[in-house]
Amino acid sequence: MIVLHTWTTPNGFKASIALEEMGLPYKVRPVNIGADEQFHPDFLKISPNNKIPAIVDEETGISVFETGAILVYLAEKTGKFLPASGEARYKVLEWLNWQMGGLGPMFGQLGHFAVFAPEKVPYALNRYTNEAKRLLGVLETQLSKHAYVAGDDFTIADMAIYPWINTLRTFYQQEALLTDTPHIRAWFDKVGTRPAVQKGMTVGKTAT
Repeated sequence: MIVLHTWTTPNGFKASIALEEMGLPYKVRPVNIGADEQFHPDFLKISPNNKIPAIVDEETGISVFETGAILVYLAEKTGKFLPASGEARYKVLEWLNWQMGGLGPMFGQLGHFAVFAPEKVPYALNRYTNEAKRLLGVLETQLSKHAYVAGDDFTIADMAIYPWINTLRTFYQQEALLTDTPHIRAWFDKVGTRPAVQKGMTVGKTAT
């Protein structure tokens, strides 16, 4: 059994999508970040950076924080959605790290200044809007050549990117940035039809 400590954020949804796609039994332990539960000493023992999600594998006793590490751990545990070796493996890891280091942080900054900032800061909005556009351009080019982000198969790279595109469109209200990205929109719609993705996108606020 995997214990998933999570909340309803793009990063949280990455882990729940992976668990659903891989068919692993898991139970949810909500961490209400609005109530600062991520700073609770018990949670910090498994996630010292006070960020969700984190997992505990009750079978092995291993705990893992940071979504990139979680996705790789789960993929290797099940042998699914990450090639075991060779070029195909590194293509998946390239795009997973691209999401971790670029897409997620930059979309998060754009969302902060567009939605949460107490005052509009034109410089910040321009900076992060332009960087979001650039990153979307990179993804659009990749998806114009391949069915999925890292190639012709659905992988943990798709699981990592999908929730952030969803949040950009909905919660951050930046749908207009996707106007000229037909391949991203087609990929998003295709991934969104997967039952495990649909289920994973509902996980977070209720314990199981």
